[in-house]
Amino acid sequence: MAKANVHATAIIESGARLGDGVRIGPFCSVGKDVTLGDQVELVSHAVVAGRTTIGARTRIFPFASIGHPPQDLKYKGEPSTLEVGSDCLIREGVTMNPGTEGGGMATVVGNQCAFLANSHVGHDCKVGSNVIFSNNVMLAGHCAIGDYAILGGGAAVIQFARIGAHAFVGGMSGLENDLIPYGMALGNRAYLSGLNIIGLQRRGFSRDDIHTLRRAYRLLFADEGTLLERLDDVEEEFDHPIVKEIVAFIRAGGKRSLCVPHADA
Repeated sequence: MAKANVHATAIIESGARLGDGVRIGPFCSVGKDVTLGDQVELVSHAVVAGRTTIGARTRIFPFASIGHPPQDLKYKGEPSTLEVGSDCLIREGVTMNPGTEGGGMATVVGNQCAFLANSHVGHDCKVGSNVIFSNNVMLAGHCAIGDYAILGGGAAVIQFARIGAHAFVGGMSGLENDLIPYGMALGNRAYLSGLNIIGLQRRGFSRDDIHTLRRAYRLLFADEGTLLERLDDVEEEFDHPIVKEIVAFIRAGGKRSLCVPHADA
């Protein structure tokens, strides 16, 4: 493999580890505790700082700030980390912060994610793989985002919230509760507006899968009984992996309530 190709105006601090084929464009800055995997590209004017690891083939565009200290007033300089997976796309102005002592000391981003312009990943977040953040998405600290989730432009997610796999948050939504896997949330404050059917179809889920999920959804969010009673009913009636995933998500719980439909929906 080719050695790293570093522009003459870039600043690479002593101690930084650069993989084979790394390309670092004009006016970039790479800190001493940074590791860039093979074929990572910093296009120009990008900064990677702190104890940050960037996975192979990830591309970082101008004015992104990756790995600077978390925006948490309780942070006292502890040696926390940020790990970004391989084949990610990090567009202009994106910010990602490392963890804190109060949140496990690590922020982790999976593989093949896309973070569009000016989106933000807060401290101590856990973001899965194949996740898409549209422009200006704001993810507060301690959030957990499942694989294949999509967040529309300008969406804001409160700290400690969970978003399940294959879920969709509509543009300009303010999410202050947990969103079930395969669910779709819209509005300010966001409510559960149904299932992410288009996303399921695009990812090859069968008609039977989607039909089963719809039936389970209707039972889970019916008017009769309590949510826990309906959850027991769903668990008893449906022996299907995607339904079990939703049941497990709800039973696992978190620090936020569950995002549910409007009473008149």
